[in-house]
Amino acid sequence: LIDRSIRPLFPKSYKMEVQVTVTVLSVDMENDPKTLGAIAASAAIHVSTLPWKGPVAPLTVGLIEDKYKINPIASEMKASLMNLTVSSTKEAVLMVEAGANEVTEAQIVKGVELAFKESKAVLKLIEDLSKEVGRTRETYKEEKPSAELENQVKKLVGDKIAGVVASLVQVENGRSTELADLIDAVTENVTETDAKWVPEIVDHMKKDFIREQILKKGIRPDGRKLTEVRKLSGEVGYLPRVHGSALFKRGQTHVLSVATLGAQSMGQLLESAEGEAEKRYMHQYSMPPYASGEVGRFGNPGRREIGHGALAERALEPVIPSQDDFPYAIRVVSEVMSSNGSTSMASVVGSTLSLMDAGVPIKAPVAGIAMGLIFGSSEKEFAVLSDIMGIEDYNGDMDFKVAGTEKGITALQLDVKTLNLTPEILEKALEQSKDARGQVMKAIVDTLAEPRKTVSQYAPKIQVVKIPVDKIGEFIGPGGKNIKKVMADFGVTVDVSDDGSVAVSGVDPEKMQSAISYVEGFAKEVQAGEIYDGEVVRIMPFGAFVNILPGKDGMVHVSDMGREEFVADANDVVKIGDKVKVRVVKIDEMGRINLSMNMDPAKDKPREERPRGGGRGGFGGGSRGGFGEGRGGFGGGSRGGFSGGRSGGFSRGPRTGFGGPRRDFGNSDRPGEAGGPHFPTSRLMGDDSNKDFGR
Repeated sequence: LIDRSIRPLFPKSYKMEVQVTVTVLSVDMENDPKTLGAIAASAAIHVSTLPWKGPVAPLTVGLIEDKYKINPIASEMKASLMNLTVSSTKEAVLMVEAGANEVTEAQIVKGVELAFKESKAVLKLIEDLSKEVGRTRETYKEEKPSAELENQVKKLVGDKIAGVVASLVQVENGRSTELADLIDAVTENVTETDAKWVPEIVDHMKKDFIREQILKKGIRPDGRKLTEVRKLSGEVGYLPRVHGSALFKRGQTHVLSVATLGAQSMGQLLESAEGEAEKRYMHQYSMPPYASGEVGRFGNPGRREIGHGALAERALEPVIPSQDDFPYAIRVVSEVMSSNGSTSMASVVGSTLSLMDAGVPIKAPVAGIAMGLIFGSSEKEFAVLSDIMGIEDYNGDMDFKVAGTEKGITALQLDVKTLNLTPEILEKALEQSKDARGQVMKAIVDTLAEPRKTVSQYAPKIQVVKIPVDKIGEFIGPGGKNIKKVMADFGVTVDVSDDGSVAVSGVDPEKMQSAISYVEGFAKEVQAGEIYDGEVVRIMPFGAFVNILPGKDGMVHVSDMGREEFVADANDVVKIGDKVKVRVVKIDEMGRINLSMNMDPAKDKPREERPRGGGRGGFGGGSRGGFGEGRGGFGGGSRGGFSGGRSGGFSRGPRTGFGGPRRDFGNSDRPGEAGGPHFPTSRLMGDDSNKDFGR
């Protein structure tokens, strides 16, 4: 935001390094520090002596209940249909960035017009500050070749420039053998002192030729008309083992997008001065050097890759299904296989197709297009270009990316190299982009008309069930012991949310169903009189402890083991692991479950109530390892149990899970032990009904 607002106002040949540092000193959680930081950066440069054509005023526009508002606060922005940032000088619009919920072209234009108008007050404030500081701006004179040298080079080049332009149509990096040979030939015929100017003069000749062909004849470098879009094609299911994939081609620009589905715990936790946020849809953009025919280093993504990935992510966010409807974390990686302009918008289309191929029920397909602009000798002489390629981007005056559904715009990004762009020209560019997006949308629908009905066989399946909120701690267990055991025993991933929603995800249907049955059994309340098939899990001389439901054990007293004769030791009747049928006699006021192997209530033998304290291995509230409020037990006051706090249990309460610290999607899309990606656990929100996704 700051760089794109400031950079165009410096002289093109200015070589001195300029560093602007914006430090956020205080945040009130309502006013966006990014916009304020951009204004502060503009003011700082303008009060300096640098040769700068500012100031510039960045403003944010929201559309809330059909009303436009300048710089809305955070609480208001939550209800806004768009988040539009516009940077303006006194004369023109310099930069536009927007994320929107399918707004119309007219709504965008009106927002830009309002920001352009309201920016005057900010510009005046910066101008007044500069006058008060009173520094004299240094003059910067750009070096230029002499008119005689320019004429000499033009004569040497002659009509060869047309062939050079034709050769550059096939590349994006601005280099071709024909261009290099021409520069070498001209350089041999000028003095050594003048040789340094030859590449620049030839570049200007090339640019003038392209602009004249477009403005005077309406012919673009590759022969297309101004509104013509390059050949489009798409293919889904391109990679056999991934969850969803698509290869989208627009001319020489080819992008392969791959969608991966994971448990909700794979969502990325974002922490900033404005608080925490969780992102469940992530898009990463990668353009390796070979995509543009270059040799380069591989490493961390640069500013360009991060920006392109964020733009494509923003374009798809409004159509991603809600967590309740599709409780997956979703990651799309777009790899540029070949580049000749508009790779970010090709990533939008690739993302759309790969998501639909993965069975993600997006609300609508999203198409993206890059628009260009060529200015003539006057402000009224201009041409808007649809679907620009590399040579047009390099030699043009505007790079305007627009993405949206058939209903409206979801994202846009505009950068200019000139100070002539007005809201009226922007309006024309938006209208022309609508038709171009329609052509791209047709290519999407022709490739895959709607999302697949089910997710891939290789994707994890997710089912959401509910447990009582007051049983979350018991379900998780001290230090996550119980939930870890469930995941280990059934080979699934379990996510628990604060409202009691439990999401079970895995690839093996049988293991998933077993895990679901376990969770449902845990949530079930035991009632007196019910009969269960249980398993003996612990034996004391006075009785046997029997597990009847997940996390629910009861005790059969020796007198209730169905024997007529006296039983001195429960070990004489049952062994650990025995399967026994038991009846619930009663549940006492402490929640302890009394069981009987006698199925006839009339034959129950009366016995005295056990004291509340109990013994050290019994059922009492003070037992170590018992079921009351003992140490290590499941009561709300247990040490090491789940108290919802930051000590004794697991940190952050139910926010974090048990597979290690929360992280992003990691470095691999390969399946984990359960057949899907490896997911640390966290939260998953759901509604009150059981949901089965991906079956």
